[in-house]
Amino acid sequence: MSGKGEGPAIGIDLGTTYSCVGVWQHDRVEIIANDQGNRTTPSYVAFTDSERLIGDAAKNQVAMNPVNTVFDAKRLIGRRFSDSSVQSDMKLWPFKIQAGPADKPMIYVEYKGEEKEFAAEEISSMVLIKMREIAEAYLGVTIKNAVVTVPAYFNDSQRQATKDAGVIAGLNVMRIINEPTAAAIAYGLDKKATSVGEKNVLIFDLGGGTFDVSLLTIEEGIFEVKATAGDTHLGGEDFDNRMVNHFVQEFKRKSKKDITGNPRALRRLRTSCERAKRTLSSTAQTTIEIDSLYEGIDFYSTITRARFEELNMDLFRKCMEPVEKCLRDAKMDKSTVHDVVLVGGSTRIPKVQQLLQDFFNGKELCKSINPDEAVAYGAAVQGAILSGEGNEKMVQEAEKYKSEDEEHKKKVEAKNALENYAYNMRNTIQDEKIGEKLPAADKKKIEDSIEQAIQWLEGNQLAEADEFEDKMKELESICNPIIAKMYQGAGGEAGGPGASGMDDDAPPASGGAGPKIEEVD
Repeated sequence: MSGKGEGPAIGIDLGTTYSCVGVWQHDRVEIIANDQGNRTTPSYVAFTDSERLIGDAAKNQVAMNPVNTVFDAKRLIGRRFSDSSVQSDMKLWPFKIQAGPADKPMIYVEYKGEEKEFAAEEISSMVLIKMREIAEAYLGVTIKNAVVTVPAYFNDSQRQATKDAGVIAGLNVMRIINEPTAAAIAYGLDKKATSVGEKNVLIFDLGGGTFDVSLLTIEEGIFEVKATAGDTHLGGEDFDNRMVNHFVQEFKRKSKKDITGNPRALRRLRTSCERAKRTLSSTAQTTIEIDSLYEGIDFYSTITRARFEELNMDLFRKCMEPVEKCLRDAKMDKSTVHDVVLVGGSTRIPKVQQLLQDFFNGKELCKSINPDEAVAYGAAVQGAILSGEGNEKMVQEAEKYKSEDEEHKKKVEAKNALENYAYNMRNTIQDEKIGEKLPAADKKKIEDSIEQAIQWLEGNQLAEADEFEDKMKELESICNPIIAKMYQGAGGEAGGPGASGMDDDAPPASGGAGPKIEEVD
């Protein structure tokens, strides 16, 4: 299979908005970072008067060069120009598309001063070349073989066009596998399936631009897709848009100026919103700070997790409909689903996890693998199997790493719990309804202890789980009695724990009052 002089087979998740590459090495999967240090790379290609840019460099200059920056090629690959989806997607793209021979959609850009045309698979091949180069730079060898993933609903022509993109990129595509299958392989669910006979797995994949739900059954290592559902235009970018609109309105109120006609200002605001969204998955509030956003005016603002959830609540709820549809189509009851797997960066959002977990009556979700990387991870495992690199050894090693991963997970959870508690407590006492009921000395005592805990966290990111837990107990022992005393003193008129500026359904933390502690992976 894998000849001499060839590097190992790599696994590539060729995504709509971001792509990711992994390789089996030293008996485990390595997800490989690009030259910017990012483990995912934007599926963007830009053409300028002097060069072609791929990945981060292309995405970073999109505001300056929108008509010659191509993204979302995956939405076109293997489709006809007259497809209704192509016709509706076209309205959203700044670059030009026209029908070519055999009704193939062709993309037109200006490159080095002249007009060039490209098919979608040529654009995708450029992204694949970038992913191959990322792997080659890391491994220091030439890569020939790859496993590339596609959505479960891709038809033959979309699969073939993806394979063609690999060929154009100079890769031998050993196999095209379904994204949900790759994610299930990443969790080793194919291994576990043998012990219980048939296993039903729901893959919930909420990415940057698309949302896919797939129901698989696995028996003796064989995967069968029972049903798929989703929304081809729902994902992280929509959540960013809601926040962008929220801040555009706020800027309008504060400065009486409208930035909607200025692409650069919007791009900078969007980048800040994207960052804020990520931060809000692990903390209760965050700030947006942009110097001279528009006409020399600085923009500073804050947003809480609760507000972010409120802006997107209808979209989060909409994510549950395809889950129901998938089960209906597969004629399966939700109680018969063995595993629920989270894929895609947007599944980090605590509210999305909570709604999904509630839907499955409190079932634990599979989320120990980075959701951005799960698909590439599974593809890399598959690549190693196909090129015959250690199958038995892999299984033994996987067990060894599982215990290491458990340790790491404990550490991360303990750290996040402390971080969330500190920030939530800080928000609680800053809330007017509560702040004014606290004696000044008590308020200062809490403020100082939170400050001290946050300082400690900053200097001890790599501490052990029990160190984080001890810090947490110490902080709780100072804060909880004060907050509890305040609620008793107020005779409950402060509105109980729900008045802490958190969600109204927040249960009290240990100690009977105070903010809710959410464990976030």
